[in-house]
Amino acid sequence: TRAVISGESFKLSYYNEYKSYLSMSNSPKPPVDREQIYQWVQSLLNPETREQSLAELSKKRELVPDLAPLLWHSFGTMSALLQEIVAIYPLISPPQLTAQQSNSVCNALALLQCVASHQDTRGYFLQANIPLFLYPFLHTTSKQRQFEYLRLTSLGVVGALVKPDDKDVIQFLLNTEIIPLLLRIMEQGSELSKTVATFILQKILLDDHGLAYICYTFQRFQSVATVLQTMVESLTREPSGRLLKHVVRCYLRLTDNPRAKEALVRTMPPQLKDGSILHMVKQEDSSTKKWVQHLQRNLKPDANHQQY
Repeated sequence: TRAVISGESFKLSYYNEYKSYLSMSNSPKPPVDREQIYQWVQSLLNPETREQSLAELSKKRELVPDLAPLLWHSFGTMSALLQEIVAIYPLISPPQLTAQQSNSVCNALALLQCVASHQDTRGYFLQANIPLFLYPFLHTTSKQRQFEYLRLTSLGVVGALVKPDDKDVIQFLLNTEIIPLLLRIMEQGSELSKTVATFILQKILLDDHGLAYICYTFQRFQSVATVLQTMVESLTREPSGRLLKHVVRCYLRLTDNPRAKEALVRTMPPQLKDGSILHMVKQEDSSTKKWVQHLQRNLKPDANHQQY
């Protein structure tokens, strides 16, 4: 029996993954059958049993705190996960990926996310350049549901990497093409993909080196600012409080750079300047409201400004 997750339940599961970036649950975990976990890990090596094992381990990954080290240090397991990923490269362009194939690869990516998020394996994950195996998926532009889930799950792996504020992670990402990939998804993706991509950009900007990198040239700054402006305009037509939260935080962080701040004084979307966009923010979301107010204060004309 092949494990296939319905579209809506799959989407909901990865919305929950996104929420886990922002808050950690301390709820008690039910016991798991360790021997069964070991059997599933071992079964990943067999192509005949891999799909079912991927599905089972993906469902149980939140219940096994040491699953990441187990996956990393088990013989052949990481190679099996990468085999599952690279096997569908030929199906990306032209887009020929089926929903079942996408589901299986997304389960493999979910296990990679587990490895990326664990403090004992994150460094190994970067040293092996494993995030680069995901970039072909982030390059895809097909609007088909199976490709959207593929991009979303790949973003989930990167999101797991940036969550702990690790400077080595930011440095690694800045040496890759991650920023243009994020910007394209922020422009063209679904609301959820846009939200996760903007969250990742936010985490890069919150790092001092990341902010300096993006503001180093006017062209880099402008590419980010243009996409953020487009997103604000889009949000006025299709409101999303959770997406707005990350857009505002990106803008606020950019004002910490004097030259970027001066440029934003001239180009900030009027919906943020006058605060009219706050109508979509929930009453209990006080942080976004405070960020908008802080942003408005930061953008008051300054006689000692610096220009690009």
